[in-house]
Amino acid sequence: MTTWFITGVSGGLGKAIATAALARGDTVAGTVRGAAQLDAFETIAPGRALGFVLDVRDEAALHAAVASVEAQTAGIDVLVNNAGYGICGAVEETSLAEARAQFDVNVFGPLAAAQAVLPAMRRRQAGRIINISSVSGVATWAGTGIYCGSKHALEGIMQTMADEVAELGIKVISIQPGGMRTDYAGRSLLKTQRRIGDYEGAARDAERVMNGHAGHEPGDPDQVARVVLEMADHEEPPRQLLLGADALFYATQKQSQVQASMGQWLATSMSTAFRAP
Repeated sequence: MTTWFITGVSGGLGKAIATAALARGDTVAGTVRGAAQLDAFETIAPGRALGFVLDVRDEAALHAAVASVEAQTAGIDVLVNNAGYGICGAVEETSLAEARAQFDVNVFGPLAAAQAVLPAMRRRQAGRIINISSVSGVATWAGTGIYCGSKHALEGIMQTMADEVAELGIKVISIQPGGMRTDYAGRSLLKTQRRIGDYEGAARDAERVMNGHAGHEPGDPDQVARVVLEMADHEEPPRQLLLGADALFYATQKQSQVQASMGQWLATSMSTAFRAP
């Protein structure tokens, strides 16, 4: 039986992962934001669904919750950093307060959770840290620059950490889905308070697309949850895994652009070396 710690289990993908894990007999500790959500989660599987009301920006609360789960179980086997949200708006329109809030949840929350579980995982020389990232951590989309930046930062930190903990028996996996039929385009998507008329073109495309496709996204959160469970069990999981035809399309497009630019500017790139007198 596997013991999970999942952030953000009250809805969307977090709930789908938690439900799938509980259905197969695992124990799931999950974070929620309120008492009503706590009751709803714990009634899914009394005794095996362990809820914690906390904000992932609260480092002390995260560490206390992890310590509680470690004390109640044989130890956390899998951390899933799922909690997060998006924000739409041009980079110029985004206040620094809005940008910091985005990074607090999407970057520093997962970092705090990882740092909380790692000491016990290191002692056991085993464990999985699964980060729910996005294709936006690989490619960018006008109008979502701060969100993309948060996912790129998460990728950089966690993929580096993967190198650091590999020899300790711990595996770090980045799940990079495309659009999923969750509430991401609803309550989990904010808009910048400032709106500048010059940005009604490309910078609004993401907002228009997500609003227009809300409820019709191609990705099935239950199928993504199935893959997450497979990755948690897999002996040699990939460090990065794109999910969905749209994610594969945008990531491939971005990589092709990078490769083409590298080829075009190869001579310039190689021209900066010191030359013997």
